[in-house]
Amino acid sequence: MPAPHPLSQWAETSLQPLIKLIRYQLWAQILLALALGLVVGTWLSPEGGRAVSPELAYSLAEWIKLPGTLFLNLIQMVVIPLVISSIVLGVSSGSEGDALQRLGIRIAPYFVLTTTVAVTIGISLALLIQPGNYVDVDALMSSTPVAANTDTAVSARASLPQHISNLIPTNVTRAISEQSMLQLVIFSIFVGLALASIPRKRIAALRDVVEGVQEVSMKVVSWAMLLAPYAVFGLIADIAIRVGLDVLLGMSAYVGTVILGLFSLYLSYLLIIKVLAQRSVIQFAKAIRPAQLLAFSTSSSAAVMPLSLQTAQQDLQIDESTARFVIPLGATINMDGTALYQVIAAVFLAQVFGVEMELHQIILLAVTTVGASIGSPSTPGVGIVILATVLTSVGIPAEGIALILGVDRILDMCRTAVNVSGDLVACCVMQRWV
Repeated sequence: MPAPHPLSQWAETSLQPLIKLIRYQLWAQILLALALGLVVGTWLSPEGGRAVSPELAYSLAEWIKLPGTLFLNLIQMVVIPLVISSIVLGVSSGSEGDALQRLGIRIAPYFVLTTTVAVTIGISLALLIQPGNYVDVDALMSSTPVAANTDTAVSARASLPQHISNLIPTNVTRAISEQSMLQLVIFSIFVGLALASIPRKRIAALRDVVEGVQEVSMKVVSWAMLLAPYAVFGLIADIAIRVGLDVLLGMSAYVGTVILGLFSLYLSYLLIIKVLAQRSVIQFAKAIRPAQLLAFSTSSSAAVMPLSLQTAQQDLQIDESTARFVIPLGATINMDGTALYQVIAAVFLAQVFGVEMELHQIILLAVTTVGASIGSPSTPGVGIVILATVLTSVGIPAEGIALILGVDRILDMCRTAVNVSGDLVACCVMQRWV
């Protein structure tokens, strides 16, 4: 029997740790799938590799994206029962009623504060870099798709009293069918508070049902997670095929400003972890890496919520009741990355169209963005719809959305990763405070 070649022995020895890492670590599988999806998508893209005809490339994209679509549909199928059961069980934990009360009092101001910080970072960078001055509007408008229908955003405008009254769902089944997550969160909190005020013996059977719903939801999620690497590959390849490199290069100043803002926001999160939560920054960054990668790949906070719950409880050692309360609530109202993106996009479009923004308009933009980002659906692409409302509130043409539509999915991935990071940061802070 011939002796093995020294080169093959070296390769086997050197690659063994990498193979073991990919085999047993979800974040490594997702990272590998992300890289492969980007390479394959660029190779097949009509704007990039031109390996196949555009018609065949777009047809292949549909099939390549299929595992990702199935993954997202599986998660969306159980996300509402998972959110409701998690919040109900978290709020109704009678033995921790005082702690839960303190948590509820602190979490809302904390979310508003971090969203305000995100908006401040976004406006500051947009005014400093002025990405709108680097864009050839006529050339870019001719190469970008038509803006998505923004009637939803326009029709969603209402007075502040109407928004406040709409927080209470008059019809729970309608809220479920419309996936109005903020209404469902409010409903779940009321149900949890009611259960906490009733003797345990009288509601033991109902608690068992709610716990069973949560267990079933988590089981379906565990099945869906088996598809996660294939879903990431399909979703990234599909984006690379459809977007191409030309659109990204034409909007590089805008894209760079948003990514710089999101990175600055992430650094502020790490500062919060160090100062307020008093935890190791390196350990926290390592622990949340799988959730960040999945969020980046799926562009959906709701899809990552089960993994965020697991990360919070197992890796960050957050109390179960705190994690059950903060993670679903954060996935619904804590949209710091989305808020930062919206203000940069608004200022960018104002610069493109030559709209001079005075100080009071900038303040109005900040307040409108904070309000619009709270309660926005945690699904891919919703930022564009909400942005239409923000633009019209400060007198910027909503038609400008067509300029940024081509690169929105890439930025949607980045801001979702930051949104999920913010939820886990909030868990750590609340764990120490409460």
